[in-house]
Amino acid sequence: MNYDTLIHSISQFGYAALFFALWLGIVGMPIPDEVIVMTGGAVSKAGLLHPIPAFFVTYLGVISGLSLGYFLGRFFGSPVLDKLRRRKNFDKHIQTSEHLLNKYGNFALSFSYFIPVVRHIVPYLVGINKMSYRRYVIFSYTAGLAWTFVFFTLGQFAGSHVEMIGTLIYHYSIYAGLALLLGILIFIIYKSWNRSKA
Repeated sequence: MNYDTLIHSISQFGYAALFFALWLGIVGMPIPDEVIVMTGGAVSKAGLLHPIPAFFVTYLGVISGLSLGYFLGRFFGSPVLDKLRRRKNFDKHIQTSEHLLNKYGNFALSFSYFIPVVRHIVPYLVGINKMSYRRYVIFSYTAGLAWTFVFFTLGQFAGSHVEMIGTLIYHYSIYAGLALLLGILIFIIYKSWNRSKA
């Protein structure tokens, strides 16, 4: 599936296409998650979908795709991980994921959203390690809500440039993610300052 096919699918199947494009991200969709989430924002801004349902469907697609990884890890364990290791260039991503979990523990689930590929591997690993689903939800779903909001909102402003911007963010994601979070923080502080001044 390429970007044009994604747009065509959304125009034809609506919210379902948006959901399944993200849910299938676990099997390695050729379109980065960032681009798909931003597309949700762009098509809702253009009036193709209603913004609030589009956001929630996008969010459900994100957390469902990653939760699938968690359950695969929890119930099938190491064989899934061994199969992933055989995929080209996957071993380095697995090593990065293991390093993040060893160093930051549960919090790795939260900021792994901003690291492509790693965001899909970390749920496998915590599933293999038998993290409780309740704990997984606390760390992953809350971070997923913030991550989805950031990129969905960005997509509303990106318009026809979604594919280009989203792909750039995908390749430089950790820096872009930090810049976006910093920008949002500055915006919130600025708005609060204006209100207190008024």
